[in-house]
Amino acid sequence: MIPATARTHPAFAYLRARRRRPASWSDRYTSVFVLLVAAAVLGHPVAEALAGLARQADPARLGPGLALVAAAYAGFLALARALGPVVLPAADASWLVTSPLPRRAVLGRTALLLLVAAVLAGAALGLTALWLFGAPGQLGVRLAAALVLGAAAGAGGMATAVLGQQSPAADTRLQLLIGGALSVAVLAAVLGAGPARRMLAAVAEAPASLGAAVAGVASVVAAFLVRRAWAALDRIPAHRILASSTRTARVTSAATTLDPGMLTWVAEDAHWRGRALRSRPWPRLVSRLGPASAPAWQEWLRVGRRPGRLAALLGAAALPAVCANATGDGLGPAAGLLLCGALTAAAMCTAGVRRDGGDPALARMLAVDGRAVMAARAVLPALLAAAWSALALGVLQAVGELPPGAWWALGPTAAPALAAGALRMARRRPVDHSMPVIDTPGGAVPTGPLLWAFTGVDLALAGSLPALAALASRPASVAPYLAAQAGTGAAVLTAYVLRSARGSRP
Repeated sequence: MIPATARTHPAFAYLRARRRRPASWSDRYTSVFVLLVAAAVLGHPVAEALAGLARQADPARLGPGLALVAAAYAGFLALARALGPVVLPAADASWLVTSPLPRRAVLGRTALLLLVAAVLAGAALGLTALWLFGAPGQLGVRLAAALVLGAAAGAGGMATAVLGQQSPAADTRLQLLIGGALSVAVLAAVLGAGPARRMLAAVAEAPASLGAAVAGVASVVAAFLVRRAWAALDRIPAHRILASSTRTARVTSAATTLDPGMLTWVAEDAHWRGRALRSRPWPRLVSRLGPASAPAWQEWLRVGRRPGRLAALLGAAALPAVCANATGDGLGPAAGLLLCGALTAAAMCTAGVRRDGGDPALARMLAVDGRAVMAARAVLPALLAAAWSALALGVLQAVGELPPGAWWALGPTAAPALAAGALRMARRRPVDHSMPVIDTPGGAVPTGPLLWAFTGVDLALAGSLPALAALASRPASVAPYLAAQAGTGAAVLTAYVLRSARGSRP
Protein backbone atom coordinates (compact mmCIF):
# COMPACT_ATOMS: atom_id res chain seq x y z
CA MET A 1 0.00 0.00 0.00
CA ILE A 2 1.21 3.49 -0.87
CA PRO A 3 0.51 6.13 1.80
CA ALA A 4 -1.74 9.05 0.90
CA THR A 5 1.08 11.51 1.54
CA ALA A 6 3.22 9.81 -1.12
CA ARG A 7 0.48 9.88 -3.77
CA THR A 8 0.98 13.63 -4.27
CA HIS A 9 4.70 13.24 -4.98
CA PRO A 10 5.75 13.54 -8.68
CA ALA A 11 7.54 10.20 -8.39
CA PHE A 12 4.22 8.43 -7.85
CA ALA A 13 2.81 9.84 -11.10
CA TYR A 14 5.97 8.76 -12.95
CA LEU A 15 5.83 5.27 -11.47
CA ARG A 16 2.15 4.85 -12.31
CA ALA A 17 2.68 6.11 -15.87
CA ARG A 18 5.56 3.67 -16.35
CA ARG A 19 3.45 0.75 -15.20
CA ARG A 20 0.48 1.68 -17.39
CA ARG A 21 2.54 2.42 -20.48
CA PRO A 22 1.45 -0.06 -23.18
CA ALA A 23 4.07 -2.07 -24.96
CA SER A 24 4.70 -0.95 -28.53
CA TRP A 25 4.86 -3.26 -31.51
CA SER A 26 8.62 -2.82 -31.70
CA ASP A 27 8.98 -3.94 -28.08
CA ARG A 28 6.86 -7.02 -28.70
CA TYR A 29 8.74 -7.80 -31.91
CA THR A 30 12.06 -7.48 -30.12
CA SER A 31 10.92 -9.78 -27.31
CA VAL A 32 9.67 -12.45 -29.70
CA PHE A 33 12.77 -12.20 -31.84
CA VAL A 34 15.06 -12.59 -28.81
CA LEU A 35 13.10 -15.65 -27.66
CA LEU A 36 13.33 -17.24 -31.11
CA VAL A 37 17.06 -16.60 -31.36
CA ALA A 38 17.59 -18.02 -27.87
CA ALA A 39 15.56 -21.11 -28.77
CA ALA A 40 17.55 -21.58 -32.00
CA VAL A 41 20.89 -21.21 -30.23
CA LEU A 42 20.10 -23.26 -27.13
CA GLY A 43 17.73 -25.78 -28.66
CA HIS A 44 20.35 -28.12 -30.10
CA PRO A 45 22.63 -28.25 -27.01
CA VAL A 46 19.64 -28.78 -24.71
CA ALA A 47 18.25 -31.51 -26.97
CA GLU A 48 21.63 -33.28 -27.00
CA ALA A 49 21.86 -32.99 -23.22
CA LEU A 50 18.38 -34.46 -22.75
CA ALA A 51 19.16 -37.29 -25.18
CA GLY A 52 22.29 -38.22 -23.22
CA LEU A 53 20.59 -38.37 -19.81
CA ALA A 54 19.42 -41.98 -19.95
CA ARG A 55 22.83 -43.53 -19.27
CA GLN A 56 25.06 -44.59 -16.45
CA ALA A 57 27.41 -42.02 -14.96
CA ASP A 58 31.12 -42.15 -15.73
CA PRO A 59 32.89 -42.35 -12.33
CA ALA A 60 36.02 -40.70 -13.73
CA ARG A 61 34.08 -37.60 -14.76
CA LEU A 62 31.79 -37.22 -11.75
CA GLY A 63 34.25 -35.43 -9.48
CA PRO A 64 35.63 -32.89 -11.97
CA GLY A 65 32.18 -32.21 -13.43
CA LEU A 66 30.63 -31.63 -10.02
CA ALA A 67 33.57 -29.36 -9.16
CA LEU A 68 32.87 -27.24 -12.24
CA VAL A 69 29.16 -27.01 -11.36
CA ALA A 70 29.95 -25.94 -7.79
CA ALA A 71 32.49 -23.39 -9.03
CA ALA A 72 29.91 -22.02 -11.49
CA TYR A 73 27.39 -21.65 -8.65
CA ALA A 74 29.98 -19.83 -6.55
CA GLY A 75 30.66 -17.53 -9.51
CA PHE A 76 26.92 -16.89 -9.85
CA LEU A 77 26.70 -15.83 -6.21
CA ALA A 78 29.84 -13.70 -6.46
CA LEU A 79 28.48 -11.96 -9.56
CA ALA A 80 25.16 -11.25 -7.81
CA ARG A 81 27.02 -9.81 -4.82
CA ALA A 82 29.26 -7.67 -7.01
CA LEU A 83 26.41 -6.19 -9.05
CA GLY A 84 24.18 -5.38 -6.13
CA PRO A 85 22.06 -7.33 -6.91
CA VAL A 86 19.08 -4.93 -6.54
CA VAL A 87 19.72 -2.07 -8.95
CA LEU A 88 17.78 0.55 -10.89
CA PRO A 89 18.62 2.68 -13.92
CA ALA A 90 20.87 5.49 -12.77
CA ALA A 91 18.32 8.17 -13.70
CA ASP A 92 15.56 6.45 -11.69
CA ALA A 93 17.74 5.56 -8.73
CA SER A 94 18.82 9.16 -8.19
CA TRP A 95 15.31 10.28 -7.18
CA LEU A 96 12.94 7.31 -6.91
CA VAL A 97 14.95 5.66 -4.12
CA THR A 98 15.06 8.84 -2.05
CA SER A 99 11.40 9.69 -2.67
CA PRO A 100 8.67 9.02 -0.03
CA LEU A 101 7.40 6.09 -2.09
CA PRO A 102 7.63 2.66 -0.42
CA ARG A 103 10.88 1.00 -1.38
CA ARG A 104 9.12 -2.22 -2.31
CA ALA A 105 6.92 -0.46 -4.87
CA VAL A 106 10.01 1.04 -6.51
CA LEU A 107 12.09 -2.14 -6.49
CA GLY A 108 9.38 -4.72 -7.15
CA ARG A 109 9.99 -4.95 -10.90
CA THR A 110 13.75 -5.36 -10.41
CA ALA A 111 13.16 -8.08 -7.81
CA LEU A 112 10.92 -10.00 -10.23
CA LEU A 113 13.58 -9.85 -12.96
CA LEU A 114 16.20 -11.06 -10.51
CA LEU A 115 13.99 -13.99 -9.53
CA VAL A 116 13.44 -15.02 -13.16
CA ALA A 117 17.15 -14.78 -13.95
CA ALA A 118 18.05 -16.79 -10.84
CA VAL A 119 15.52 -19.53 -11.62
CA LEU A 120 16.77 -19.87 -15.21
CA ALA A 121 20.44 -19.95 -14.17
CA GLY A 122 19.73 -22.47 -11.42
CA ALA A 123 17.73 -24.70 -13.76
CA ALA A 124 20.64 -24.69 -16.21
CA LEU A 125 23.03 -25.75 -13.43
CA GLY A 126 20.61 -28.47 -12.32
CA LEU A 127 20.34 -29.83 -15.86
CA THR A 128 24.14 -29.81 -16.15
CA ALA A 129 24.48 -31.74 -12.88
CA LEU A 130 21.91 -34.30 -14.04
CA TRP A 131 23.82 -34.72 -17.31
CA LEU A 132 26.91 -35.53 -15.27
CA PHE A 133 25.23 -38.00 -12.92
CA GLY A 134 23.05 -39.57 -15.59
CA ALA A 135 19.51 -40.92 -15.27
CA PRO A 136 19.57 -44.68 -15.88
CA GLY A 137 16.01 -45.07 -14.55
CA GLN A 138 12.94 -42.92 -13.93
CA LEU A 139 14.10 -40.17 -16.26
CA GLY A 140 11.06 -37.97 -15.75
CA VAL A 141 11.33 -37.96 -11.95
CA ARG A 142 15.07 -37.32 -12.00
CA LEU A 143 14.73 -34.54 -14.57
CA ALA A 144 11.99 -32.80 -12.60
CA ALA A 145 13.97 -33.16 -9.37
CA ALA A 146 17.13 -31.73 -10.96
CA LEU A 147 15.29 -28.75 -12.43
CA VAL A 148 13.48 -28.01 -9.16
CA LEU A 149 16.68 -28.39 -7.13
CA GLY A 150 18.62 -26.14 -9.49
CA ALA A 151 15.90 -23.50 -9.58
CA ALA A 152 15.66 -23.58 -5.79
CA ALA A 153 19.42 -23.18 -5.47
CA GLY A 154 19.39 -20.23 -7.87
CA ALA A 155 16.44 -18.50 -6.23
CA GLY A 156 17.79 -19.12 -2.74
CA GLY A 157 21.22 -17.83 -3.66
CA MET A 158 19.79 -14.69 -5.23
CA ALA A 159 17.58 -14.11 -2.18
CA THR A 160 20.64 -14.46 0.04
CA ALA A 161 22.42 -11.87 -2.09
CA VAL A 162 19.47 -9.48 -1.67
CA LEU A 163 19.57 -10.02 2.09
CA GLY A 164 23.31 -9.38 2.00
CA GLN A 165 22.68 -6.03 0.36
CA GLN A 166 20.33 -5.18 3.21
CA SER A 167 22.64 -5.89 6.18
CA PRO A 168 26.37 -6.58 6.77
CA ALA A 169 25.57 -9.70 8.82
CA ALA A 170 23.67 -11.24 5.91
CA ASP A 171 26.51 -10.26 3.58
CA THR A 172 28.87 -12.24 5.80
CA ARG A 173 26.57 -15.25 5.46
CA LEU A 174 26.61 -14.79 1.70
CA GLN A 175 30.41 -14.81 1.70
CA LEU A 176 30.33 -18.01 3.76
CA LEU A 177 27.96 -19.54 1.20
CA ILE A 178 30.35 -18.61 -1.61
CA GLY A 179 33.24 -20.09 0.34
CA GLY A 180 31.20 -23.24 0.98
CA ALA A 181 30.46 -23.66 -2.74
CA LEU A 182 34.16 -23.29 -3.52
CA SER A 183 34.99 -25.82 -0.78
CA VAL A 184 32.53 -28.27 -2.33
CA ALA A 185 34.24 -27.75 -5.69
CA VAL A 186 37.65 -28.51 -4.19
CA LEU A 187 36.32 -31.53 -2.30
CA ALA A 188 34.61 -32.92 -5.40
CA ALA A 189 37.79 -32.50 -7.45
CA VAL A 190 39.81 -34.31 -4.77
CA LEU A 191 37.29 -37.12 -4.39
CA GLY A 192 36.99 -37.57 -8.13
CA ALA A 193 40.75 -37.93 -8.59
CA GLY A 194 41.23 -40.84 -6.16
CA PRO A 195 39.66 -44.06 -4.96
CA ALA A 196 36.95 -42.06 -3.17
CA ARG A 197 35.15 -41.62 -6.49
CA ARG A 198 33.02 -44.59 -5.48
CA MET A 199 31.24 -42.28 -3.06
CA LEU A 200 30.19 -40.03 -5.95
CA ALA A 201 29.15 -43.09 -7.96
CA ALA A 202 26.93 -44.17 -5.05
CA VAL A 203 25.31 -40.73 -5.06
CA ALA A 204 24.66 -41.08 -8.79
CA GLU A 205 22.99 -44.46 -8.21
CA ALA A 206 20.73 -43.16 -5.42
CA PRO A 207 16.99 -43.72 -5.95
CA ALA A 208 15.01 -41.03 -7.71
CA SER A 209 12.69 -40.64 -4.72
CA LEU A 210 15.61 -39.41 -2.61
CA GLY A 211 16.41 -36.74 -5.19
CA ALA A 212 12.76 -35.66 -5.28
CA ALA A 213 12.73 -35.37 -1.47
CA VAL A 214 15.90 -33.26 -1.48
CA ALA A 215 14.42 -31.04 -4.21
CA GLY A 216 11.26 -30.57 -2.14
CA VAL A 217 13.22 -29.53 0.96
CA ALA A 218 15.36 -27.17 -1.13
CA SER A 219 12.27 -25.57 -2.66
CA VAL A 220 10.80 -24.92 0.81
CA VAL A 221 14.04 -23.32 2.01
CA ALA A 222 14.25 -21.24 -1.18
CA ALA A 223 10.65 -20.06 -0.76
CA PHE A 224 11.43 -18.99 2.82
CA LEU A 225 14.52 -17.05 1.68
CA VAL A 226 12.63 -15.41 -1.19
CA ARG A 227 9.90 -14.27 1.20
CA ARG A 228 12.51 -12.80 3.56
CA ALA A 229 14.23 -11.05 0.65
CA TRP A 230 10.90 -9.58 -0.50
CA ALA A 231 10.29 -8.22 2.98
CA ALA A 232 13.86 -6.86 3.13
CA LEU A 233 13.37 -4.65 0.06
CA ASP A 234 11.90 -1.92 2.28
CA ARG A 235 14.99 -1.97 4.52
CA ILE A 236 17.80 -1.82 1.97
CA PRO A 237 19.78 1.39 2.62
CA ALA A 238 19.44 3.96 -0.11
CA HIS A 239 23.20 4.50 -0.42
CA ARG A 240 23.72 0.79 -1.22
CA ILE A 241 21.16 0.89 -4.03
CA LEU A 242 22.60 4.13 -5.40
CA ALA A 243 26.15 2.74 -5.34
CA SER A 244 25.09 -0.51 -7.02
CA SER A 245 23.07 1.36 -9.64
CA THR A 246 25.98 3.66 -10.46
CA ARG A 247 28.36 0.73 -10.72
CA THR A 248 25.97 -1.23 -12.93
CA ALA A 249 25.46 1.81 -15.16
CA ARG A 250 29.21 1.99 -15.74
CA VAL A 251 29.35 -1.71 -16.55
CA THR A 252 26.41 -1.37 -18.94
CA SER A 253 28.06 1.61 -20.63
CA ALA A 254 31.27 -0.36 -21.08
CA ALA A 255 29.35 -3.31 -22.55
CA THR A 256 27.28 -1.05 -24.83
CA THR A 257 30.33 0.76 -26.20
CA LEU A 258 32.24 -2.53 -26.46
CA ASP A 259 35.06 -1.24 -24.26
CA PRO A 260 35.64 -4.04 -21.71
CA GLY A 261 38.86 -2.37 -20.61
CA MET A 262 36.71 0.10 -18.70
CA LEU A 263 35.43 -2.70 -16.46
CA THR A 264 38.82 -3.13 -14.82
CA TRP A 265 38.92 0.54 -13.87
CA VAL A 266 35.42 0.26 -12.42
CA ALA A 267 36.47 -2.70 -10.28
CA GLU A 268 39.66 -1.00 -9.11
CA ASP A 269 37.86 2.24 -8.23
CA ALA A 270 35.17 0.37 -6.32
CA HIS A 271 37.80 -1.50 -4.29
CA TRP A 272 40.15 1.35 -3.39
CA ARG A 273 37.59 4.15 -2.91
CA GLY A 274 37.44 5.19 0.74
CA ARG A 275 40.34 2.99 1.86
CA ALA A 276 43.18 4.38 3.97
CA LEU A 277 46.61 3.01 3.05
CA ARG A 278 49.54 3.00 5.43
CA SER A 279 52.72 4.74 4.40
CA ARG A 280 55.67 2.37 4.32
CA PRO A 281 59.33 3.01 3.51
CA TRP A 282 60.56 1.59 0.24
CA PRO A 283 63.02 -1.30 0.36
CA ARG A 284 66.64 -0.43 -0.14
CA LEU A 285 66.82 -2.80 -3.08
CA VAL A 286 64.40 -0.63 -5.05
CA SER A 287 66.61 2.42 -4.52
CA ARG A 288 69.71 0.52 -5.54
CA LEU A 289 68.17 -0.79 -8.77
CA GLY A 290 67.75 2.70 -10.16
CA PRO A 291 64.87 5.06 -10.92
CA ALA A 292 63.25 2.66 -13.39
CA SER A 293 62.31 0.28 -10.58
CA ALA A 294 60.28 2.93 -8.71
CA PRO A 295 57.22 2.90 -11.05
CA ALA A 296 57.32 -0.90 -11.18
CA TRP A 297 57.36 -1.17 -7.38
CA GLN A 298 53.80 0.16 -7.26
CA GLU A 299 52.58 -3.05 -8.90
CA TRP A 300 54.28 -5.14 -6.22
CA LEU A 301 52.55 -3.09 -3.54
CA ARG A 302 49.18 -3.41 -5.29
CA VAL A 303 49.45 -7.20 -5.45
CA GLY A 304 50.66 -7.44 -1.86
CA ARG A 305 47.74 -5.40 -0.56
CA ARG A 306 45.22 -7.83 -2.05
CA PRO A 307 46.36 -11.28 -0.87
CA GLY A 308 42.88 -12.75 -1.28
CA ARG A 309 42.88 -12.18 -5.01
CA LEU A 310 46.34 -13.73 -5.27
CA ALA A 311 45.23 -16.78 -3.28
CA ALA A 312 42.16 -17.20 -5.50
CA LEU A 313 44.36 -16.99 -8.58
CA LEU A 314 46.71 -19.70 -7.33
CA GLY A 315 43.75 -21.85 -6.33
CA ALA A 316 42.40 -21.61 -9.88
CA ALA A 317 45.52 -23.38 -11.14
CA ALA A 318 43.65 -26.67 -10.69
CA LEU A 319 40.98 -25.69 -13.25
CA PRO A 320 42.86 -27.02 -16.33
CA ALA A 321 43.21 -30.45 -14.71
CA VAL A 322 39.56 -30.44 -13.62
CA CYS A 323 38.47 -29.42 -17.13
CA ALA A 324 40.59 -32.16 -18.71
CA ASN A 325 39.06 -34.83 -16.46
CA ALA A 326 35.52 -33.52 -16.83
CA THR A 327 35.44 -33.24 -20.62
CA GLY A 328 37.53 -36.28 -21.49
CA ASP A 329 38.48 -34.65 -24.80
CA GLY A 330 42.23 -34.61 -24.27
CA LEU A 331 44.29 -31.53 -23.56
CA GLY A 332 42.60 -29.25 -26.10
CA PRO A 333 40.23 -27.41 -23.72
CA ALA A 334 42.76 -27.68 -20.89
CA ALA A 335 45.50 -26.06 -23.00
CA GLY A 336 43.21 -23.15 -23.86
CA LEU A 337 42.26 -22.73 -20.21
CA LEU A 338 45.93 -22.94 -19.27
CA LEU A 339 46.84 -20.13 -21.66
CA CYS A 340 43.92 -17.96 -20.52
CA GLY A 341 44.76 -18.47 -16.85
CA ALA A 342 48.44 -17.68 -17.26
CA LEU A 343 47.64 -14.60 -19.33
CA THR A 344 45.14 -13.49 -16.66
CA ALA A 345 47.79 -13.92 -13.98
CA ALA A 346 50.19 -11.75 -15.97
CA ALA A 347 47.52 -9.12 -16.65
CA MET A 348 46.70 -8.75 -12.96
CA CYS A 349 49.68 -6.45 -12.41
CA THR A 350 49.68 -4.13 -15.42
CA ALA A 351 47.68 -1.23 -14.00
CA GLY A 352 50.69 1.09 -14.23
CA VAL A 353 51.16 0.31 -17.90
CA ARG A 354 47.48 1.04 -18.55
CA ARG A 355 47.76 4.31 -16.68
CA ASP A 356 50.78 5.36 -18.75
CA GLY A 357 48.94 4.45 -21.94
CA GLY A 358 45.97 6.56 -20.94
CA ASP A 359 48.12 9.55 -19.91
CA PRO A 360 51.41 9.59 -21.87
CA ALA A 361 52.25 13.09 -20.62
CA LEU A 362 52.38 11.85 -17.04
CA ALA A 363 54.70 9.03 -18.07
CA ARG A 364 57.06 11.48 -19.79
CA MET A 365 57.17 13.64 -16.67
CA LEU A 366 58.95 10.82 -14.83
CA ALA A 367 62.05 11.51 -16.97
CA VAL A 368 63.01 7.83 -16.88
CA ASP A 369 64.11 5.72 -19.83
CA GLY A 370 61.00 4.04 -21.26
CA ARG A 371 62.81 0.80 -22.08
CA ALA A 372 64.10 0.45 -18.54
CA VAL A 373 60.65 1.12 -17.06
CA MET A 374 58.98 -1.39 -19.40
CA ALA A 375 61.60 -4.02 -18.60
CA ALA A 376 61.14 -3.45 -14.87
CA ARG A 377 57.36 -3.67 -15.17
CA ALA A 378 57.62 -6.95 -17.05
CA VAL A 379 59.25 -8.75 -14.12
CA LEU A 380 56.17 -9.18 -11.92
CA PRO A 381 53.82 -10.32 -14.75
CA ALA A 382 56.41 -12.85 -15.83
CA LEU A 383 56.82 -14.19 -12.29
CA LEU A 384 53.08 -14.54 -11.72
CA ALA A 385 52.55 -16.20 -15.09
CA ALA A 386 55.47 -18.56 -14.42
CA ALA A 387 54.18 -19.54 -10.97
CA TRP A 388 50.58 -20.06 -12.14
CA SER A 389 51.42 -22.04 -15.26
CA ALA A 390 54.03 -24.19 -13.49
CA LEU A 391 51.51 -25.03 -10.77
CA ALA A 392 48.80 -25.81 -13.34
CA LEU A 393 51.12 -28.04 -15.34
CA GLY A 394 52.18 -29.81 -12.15
CA VAL A 395 48.54 -30.57 -11.31
CA LEU A 396 47.93 -31.80 -14.86
CA GLN A 397 50.87 -34.17 -14.56
CA ALA A 398 49.75 -35.31 -11.10
CA VAL A 399 46.34 -36.41 -12.40
CA GLY A 400 47.93 -38.38 -15.23
CA GLU A 401 47.21 -36.09 -18.18
CA LEU A 402 50.91 -35.60 -18.98
CA PRO A 403 53.72 -38.18 -19.29
CA PRO A 404 56.72 -38.14 -16.96
CA GLY A 405 59.16 -35.29 -17.44
CA ALA A 406 59.82 -31.68 -16.48
CA TRP A 407 56.56 -30.39 -17.90
CA TRP A 408 56.28 -27.76 -15.18
CA ALA A 409 59.28 -25.97 -16.74
CA LEU A 410 57.17 -25.01 -19.75
CA GLY A 411 55.51 -22.39 -17.54
CA PRO A 412 58.64 -20.38 -16.62
CA THR A 413 59.99 -20.60 -20.17
CA ALA A 414 56.71 -19.31 -21.65
CA ALA A 415 56.28 -16.62 -18.96
CA PRO A 416 58.25 -13.88 -20.82
CA ALA A 417 55.98 -14.21 -23.87
CA LEU A 418 52.89 -14.15 -21.66
CA ALA A 419 54.19 -11.04 -19.90
CA ALA A 420 54.72 -9.36 -23.26
CA GLY A 421 51.16 -10.24 -24.27
CA ALA A 422 49.77 -8.86 -21.00
CA LEU A 423 51.73 -5.61 -21.42
CA ARG A 424 50.45 -5.28 -24.98
CA MET A 425 46.88 -5.84 -23.76
CA ALA A 426 47.33 -3.10 -21.15
CA ARG A 427 48.53 -0.59 -23.75
CA ARG A 428 45.81 -1.17 -26.34
CA ARG A 429 43.50 1.68 -27.22
CA PRO A 430 39.69 1.65 -26.95
CA VAL A 431 37.67 -0.17 -29.59
CA ASP A 432 37.64 1.60 -32.95
CA HIS A 433 34.02 1.30 -34.08
CA SER A 434 34.73 3.14 -37.36
CA MET A 435 36.52 0.10 -38.81
CA PRO A 436 34.67 -1.82 -41.54
CA VAL A 437 32.35 -4.76 -40.98
CA ILE A 438 33.19 -7.97 -42.85
CA ASP A 439 30.32 -10.08 -44.20
CA THR A 440 30.95 -13.79 -43.64
CA PRO A 441 28.74 -16.88 -44.12
CA GLY A 442 28.24 -16.89 -40.35
CA GLY A 443 27.12 -13.26 -40.24
CA ALA A 444 28.61 -9.80 -40.08
CA VAL A 445 31.87 -9.53 -38.11
CA PRO A 446 32.96 -6.06 -36.87
CA THR A 447 36.70 -5.81 -37.24
CA GLY A 448 37.14 -3.16 -34.53
CA PRO A 449 36.15 -5.32 -31.53
CA LEU A 450 37.83 -8.33 -33.14
CA LEU A 451 41.19 -6.59 -33.43
CA TRP A 452 40.81 -5.20 -29.93
CA ALA A 453 40.18 -8.67 -28.51
CA PHE A 454 43.20 -10.22 -30.24
CA THR A 455 45.61 -7.41 -29.35
CA GLY A 456 48.01 -8.95 -26.88
CA VAL A 457 46.57 -12.44 -27.24
CA ASP A 458 48.27 -12.74 -30.63
CA LEU A 459 51.66 -11.97 -29.08
CA ALA A 460 51.10 -14.49 -26.27
CA LEU A 461 50.05 -17.17 -28.77
CA ALA A 462 53.02 -16.54 -31.04
CA GLY A 463 55.45 -16.63 -28.14
CA SER A 464 53.93 -19.81 -26.62
CA LEU A 465 53.77 -21.94 -29.77
CA PRO A 466 56.47 -24.45 -28.64
CA ALA A 467 54.67 -25.02 -25.33
CA LEU A 468 51.31 -25.44 -27.06
CA ALA A 469 52.86 -27.84 -29.56
CA ALA A 470 54.27 -29.90 -26.70
CA LEU A 471 50.89 -30.06 -24.98
CA ALA A 472 49.22 -31.08 -28.23
CA SER A 473 51.68 -33.88 -29.08
CA ARG A 474 52.73 -34.93 -25.55
CA PRO A 475 56.11 -36.33 -26.60
CA ALA A 476 58.19 -38.72 -24.50
CA SER A 477 60.91 -36.08 -24.05
CA VAL A 478 59.98 -32.46 -23.45
CA ALA A 479 63.58 -31.15 -23.48
CA PRO A 480 63.62 -29.92 -27.14
CA TYR A 481 60.38 -28.04 -26.62
CA LEU A 482 61.76 -26.45 -23.44
CA ALA A 483 64.81 -25.15 -25.30
CA ALA A 484 62.69 -23.80 -28.15
CA GLN A 485 60.22 -22.20 -25.74
CA ALA A 486 62.97 -20.55 -23.70
CA GLY A 487 64.45 -18.92 -26.78
CA THR A 488 61.07 -17.90 -28.21
CA GLY A 489 59.78 -16.40 -24.97
CA ALA A 490 62.91 -14.37 -24.31
CA ALA A 491 63.02 -13.13 -27.91
CA VAL A 492 59.35 -12.04 -27.88
CA LEU A 493 59.69 -10.10 -24.62
CA THR A 494 62.95 -8.45 -25.69
CA ALA A 495 61.54 -7.40 -29.05
CA TYR A 496 58.38 -6.02 -27.45
CA VAL A 497 60.28 -4.00 -24.84
CA LEU A 498 62.58 -2.50 -27.47
CA ARG A 499 59.73 -1.69 -29.85
CA SER A 500 57.07 -0.45 -27.44
CA ALA A 501 59.39 1.91 -25.56
CA ARG A 502 60.85 3.48 -28.70
CA GLY A 503 58.66 6.57 -28.54
CA SER A 504 58.65 7.00 -24.75
CA ARG A 505 62.24 8.09 -24.11
CA PRO A 506 62.65 11.24 -22.02
